[in-house]
Amino acid sequence: MQPKNEPYPDVRKGRGAPSNAVPQRFNLQDREMDGDWLDERDRIGDSAGKLKTEVTVEFPKSIINYNSSPDLPFDRSINAYRGCEHGCVYCYARPTHAYHDLSPGLDFESRLFAKPNAAELLRQTFAKPNYRPDRLAIGTNTDPYQPIEDRYRITRQILEVMLETLHPVVVTTKSNRVVQDIDLLTQLAERQLTAVAISITTLDPQTARRLEPRAPAPARRLEAVRTLSDAGIHVHVNIAPVVPAITDHEIEAIVAAAAESGAKSVSFIPMRLPHEVAPLFEQWLETHYPERHAKVMSIVRQMRGGKRNDPSFHSRMRGQGPWADLIRTRLAIAARKAGLGRGKVTLRTDLFQRPRINGSQLELF
Repeated sequence: MQPKNEPYPDVRKGRGAPSNAVPQRFNLQDREMDGDWLDERDRIGDSAGKLKTEVTVEFPKSIINYNSSPDLPFDRSINAYRGCEHGCVYCYARPTHAYHDLSPGLDFESRLFAKPNAAELLRQTFAKPNYRPDRLAIGTNTDPYQPIEDRYRITRQILEVMLETLHPVVVTTKSNRVVQDIDLLTQLAERQLTAVAISITTLDPQTARRLEPRAPAPARRLEAVRTLSDAGIHVHVNIAPVVPAITDHEIEAIVAAAAESGAKSVSFIPMRLPHEVAPLFEQWLETHYPERHAKVMSIVRQMRGGKRNDPSFHSRMRGQGPWADLIRTRLAIAARKAGLGRGKVTLRTDLFQRPRINGSQLELF
């Protein structure tokens, strides 16, 4: 049960962040949620009196993000949206909102950006003579199947380009909305061009509502695992993140549930608290688990070299020290008992067909 005297009066039902009052790296002023920045035409969701969701349409000039991280099994990704309405308090993408003079707190989950030209930009990129295909990841920063996907359908349009060009793609999501695109995903899977990773943090509905208030319930995600798996799609379950002293006791249960639902592989990521996420998460602890605050943060520091976050390559996704080693061992034993692999999926790149852009000089090549 939540404590009677919450330390953050701006806590909103159905929202993950306790407030917008998060220390910022760029000396931006803290924001108060008075609602006067909202445009009525762009408000969606929520009933009167609650914080509404605002969506701003933007038109970037490029859409693929490249990385050289040794921690990631891909070197390129695409994000249809910025900000995420799921409201996961631990989300490592929250600090990106600070670059736009917005708070990584409530702003991140209520002031969103959509990129409706993403699919067309992708086709133009694939059409370039020097483009070479490799697996492209969708949903590495913000969820491609958050609620506003029902309205904008940008992720579906991206998958349509993937199928048109026979380009390999991996989808990561916390939402059962991914099943809406099972027709496209099945066709890609038949050609060994896709896999879907579904994040499951906890099996407890009450814990899930606190950690990730607008993400679909754990049971619905497991149903999505089953549906996709039955359709012949490789489904990977990622226990991400493992929150010490809050969800770590569920590792074996999640692995067993994933296997029973038809998942083929499983992995975990210990909780990361970069930049503004660290104070925000501590606010959340003070609101929901004040009696565990000291214990949780002590374990976090033990896994992160004495700090609240470790951004170093090789250790940021794995953690370090006895606690991280214990989680790794427990997962390995549980996965072995359940007959699950560890996420190695080979996708084809040799089927790629460069798209033709009508009226473009690229047609000459």
